[in-house]
Amino acid sequence: MSENNDKSSDQKTKVSDEDCSSIDPSEKWLIRDCDVYKDEYDECTSFKGRFHQYFIYGESLDCNQWKKDYTNCRKWVDNNDVKAGKAVIQSETARRLERLRPHYQNNVWKKRESPPADWDKPLPEWLQKRDENSYLALKAKEMKEGKEEATSSCCIM
Repeated sequence: MSENNDKSSDQKTKVSDEDCSSIDPSEKWLIRDCDVYKDEYDECTSFKGRFHQYFIYGESLDCNQWKKDYTNCRKWVDNNDVKAGKAVIQSETARRLERLRPHYQNNVWKKRESPPADWDKPLPEWLQKRDENSYLALKAKEMKEGKEEATSSCCIM
């Protein structure tokens, strides 16, 4: 009887290993840490979040997708549930496209193919003169000369 249990557990392991490989590795990065989805849901349903939604959109938003994503993420992490993992990836892809929709629909600005030829030219003289005694310029000069000491200017009170 124990042999059957061992075989069935091996088969389950093999199935889950195969299932995990069925998700394209180039998409796995889309799945965030599960706590992020929980935090987003908590923020969305909080009093402050609801007030902000009402102020910006004039109504409360539906926060259920964050909860679904959290549930699916937990299934993916805990049980290697491929269906749940794919659901999270699909949700993240849709969220990303919605966020980038204005960028893709923009027809006011011409998109560049490459940076301008003179993108790294020196700053104008008046700007160099204005900033020559700034803290950042002095620190950069010290670093170039090797005078920089490894001290922290952080103060904990």
